[in-house]
Amino acid sequence: MTKRKIKLIHILLLLFVIAVFIWSMIKPVGGYGLLALETGPAVIGVLIAIFTYKRFRLTTLSYLIIAVLAILTFIGGHYTYSRVPLFNWIKDVFDLHRNHYDRFGHLLKGLFSIVIREILLRKTPLMRGPWLIAIILSISLAIGAFYEIIEWLASLIGHGGKVSRNFLGTQGSKWDAEWDMLLNLIGSVLALLFLSKLHNKQLNKVKSKDES
Repeated sequence: MTKRKIKLIHILLLLFVIAVFIWSMIKPVGGYGLLALETGPAVIGVLIAIFTYKRFRLTTLSYLIIAVLAILTFIGGHYTYSRVPLFNWIKDVFDLHRNHYDRFGHLLKGLFSIVIREILLRKTPLMRGPWLIAIILSISLAIGAFYEIIEWLASLIGHGGKVSRNFLGTQGSKWDAEWDMLLNLIGSVLALLFLSKLHNKQLNKVKSKDES
């Protein structure tokens, strides 16, 4: 196996993510405690992607998805998910009952199913087919449900304080957790449906480079 060079697109994605992260830390609307809670998982994910880059390089599509989700999280962490300006504007224009950035975010988090798909195809004996799809969706749902449990626990530990309420971000909906998980599932299905073909092409290129 030959040593592969770092791709320019990967460097640019990382620099953009770092720039948005630095911006998010400048006077966050909900304070630094909430910012840490909201952005912590994304920071950990980006660090894992960085430290595993040489040993297990993902496809550019997977890195793009990780970058998009990290940026999405940093924006939500800066403004709080219930006060992102663009979605406040959409709320006012269409007379909606809530800021839907959180719902939009959970839909986009379904994109992570492509990263899960890549890890399973490259690191397990699983082959492309119905079982792979079922396992990917199950893992995606499990991650989404685990995050909802984390939000609930944070609310309990924080005794319903301002930071924990903002982190929970229900905006008055008693079905917020269920909506979040459903949108995550829908996003995962759409990602697998529309991105698998492109992902397969990139996986084939990675495989040929690994074998060269």
